[in-house]
Amino acid sequence: MVPESPSGGANVAGEAGGPVPGPGPPLVTAAAPGEGWVVYAKCADLPRSTFFPSDVIGAEVAKRICAGCAVRRQCLAYALTNRIEHGVWGGATERERRRKLRRGRA
Repeated sequence: MVPESPSGGANVAGEAGGPVPGPGPPLVTAAAPGEGWVVYAKCADLPRSTFFPSDVIGAEVAKRICAGCAVRRQCLAYALTNRIEHGVWGGATERERRRKLRRGRA
Protein backbone atom coordinates (compact mmCIF):
# COMPACT_ATOMS: atom_id res chain seq x y z
CA MET A 1 0.00 0.00 0.00
CA VAL A 2 1.21 3.52 -0.67
CA PRO A 3 0.83 6.82 1.18
CA GLU A 4 -1.00 9.69 -0.48
CA SER A 5 0.57 13.04 -0.98
CA PRO A 6 0.04 15.44 1.93
CA SER A 7 -2.63 17.23 -0.10
CA GLY A 8 -4.22 13.87 -1.03
CA GLY A 9 -7.09 12.68 1.19
CA ALA A 10 -5.64 10.06 3.46
CA ASN A 11 -2.98 11.04 5.94
CA VAL A 12 0.62 10.17 5.25
CA ALA A 13 1.77 7.68 7.85
CA GLY A 14 2.96 9.44 10.95
CA GLU A 15 0.30 12.14 10.68
CA ALA A 16 -2.59 11.30 12.99
CA GLY A 17 -1.68 7.60 13.02
CA GLY A 18 -1.37 6.89 9.30
CA PRO A 19 -3.71 6.60 6.36
CA VAL A 20 -7.43 6.59 6.89
CA PRO A 21 -9.17 3.54 5.44
CA GLY A 22 -12.43 3.78 3.61
CA PRO A 23 -13.96 4.45 0.25
CA GLY A 24 -12.51 7.13 -1.88
CA PRO A 25 -10.25 7.91 -4.78
CA PRO A 26 -7.17 5.88 -5.65
CA LEU A 27 -4.43 5.86 -3.05
CA VAL A 28 -1.88 8.00 -4.84
CA THR A 29 -1.77 10.87 -7.24
CA ALA A 30 1.70 12.12 -6.31
CA ALA A 31 4.55 10.80 -4.21
CA ALA A 32 5.21 12.15 -0.75
CA PRO A 33 8.62 13.82 -0.45
CA GLY A 34 11.29 11.12 -0.40
CA GLU A 35 8.82 8.40 -1.39
CA GLY A 36 9.20 8.34 -5.19
CA TRP A 37 8.64 4.58 -5.29
CA VAL A 38 4.89 5.06 -4.73
CA VAL A 39 4.23 5.93 -8.36
CA TYR A 40 5.27 2.36 -9.27
CA ALA A 41 3.04 0.66 -6.70
CA LYS A 42 0.55 -1.86 -8.03
CA CYS A 43 -2.07 -0.57 -5.59
CA ALA A 44 -1.92 3.03 -6.77
CA ASP A 45 -5.10 2.75 -8.81
CA LEU A 46 -7.03 0.46 -6.46
CA PRO A 47 -9.51 1.46 -3.75
CA ARG A 48 -7.72 1.96 -0.44
CA SER A 49 -10.32 -0.22 1.31
CA THR A 50 -8.75 -3.22 -0.45
CA PHE A 51 -5.72 -2.82 1.83
CA PHE A 52 -7.71 -2.36 5.04
CA PRO A 53 -9.54 -5.70 5.04
CA SER A 54 -11.94 -6.76 7.76
CA ASP A 55 -11.21 -10.48 7.50
CA VAL A 56 -8.52 -13.03 6.66
CA ILE A 57 -9.79 -13.54 3.11
CA GLY A 58 -9.54 -9.80 2.43
CA ALA A 59 -6.00 -9.78 3.81
CA GLU A 60 -5.03 -12.65 1.51
CA VAL A 61 -6.43 -10.77 -1.51
CA ALA A 62 -4.39 -7.68 -0.59
CA LYS A 63 -1.26 -9.78 -0.02
CA ARG A 64 -1.65 -11.41 -3.46
CA ILE A 65 -1.74 -7.96 -5.06
CA CYS A 66 1.39 -6.97 -3.14
CA ALA A 67 3.20 -10.18 -4.12
CA GLY A 68 3.38 -9.05 -7.73
CA CYS A 69 4.37 -5.46 -6.96
CA ALA A 70 7.74 -4.10 -8.05
CA VAL A 71 8.04 -1.85 -4.96
CA ARG A 72 6.81 -4.29 -2.31
CA ARG A 73 10.06 -4.10 -0.33
CA GLN A 74 10.06 -0.29 -0.27
CA CYS A 75 6.43 -0.29 0.85
CA LEU A 76 7.13 -2.74 3.66
CA ALA A 77 10.18 -0.76 4.76
CA TYR A 78 8.04 2.41 4.78
CA ALA A 79 5.41 0.75 6.97
CA LEU A 80 8.01 -0.65 9.38
CA THR A 81 9.96 2.61 9.61
CA ASN A 82 6.80 4.64 10.23
CA ARG A 83 5.27 2.03 12.57
CA ILE A 84 2.04 1.91 10.58
CA GLU A 85 -0.39 -0.12 12.63
CA HIS A 86 -3.27 -0.75 10.21
CA GLY A 87 -3.70 -2.34 6.81
CA VAL A 88 -1.65 -4.50 4.50
CA TRP A 89 1.61 -2.82 3.47
CA GLY A 90 4.33 -4.47 1.40
CA GLY A 91 2.47 -7.76 1.56
CA ALA A 92 2.43 -7.87 5.36
CA THR A 93 -0.52 -7.59 7.73
CA GLU A 94 -0.40 -5.65 10.98
CA ARG A 95 0.45 -8.80 12.92
CA GLU A 96 3.22 -9.80 10.51
CA ARG A 97 4.79 -6.34 10.70
CA ARG A 98 4.69 -6.34 14.50
CA ARG A 99 6.41 -9.73 14.48
CA LYS A 100 9.15 -8.41 12.16
CA LEU A 101 9.70 -5.40 14.41
CA ARG A 102 9.95 -7.55 17.52
CA ARG A 103 12.52 -9.76 15.80
CA GLY A 104 14.58 -6.71 14.90
CA ARG A 105 14.20 -7.01 11.14
CA ALA A 106 13.05 -3.43 10.73
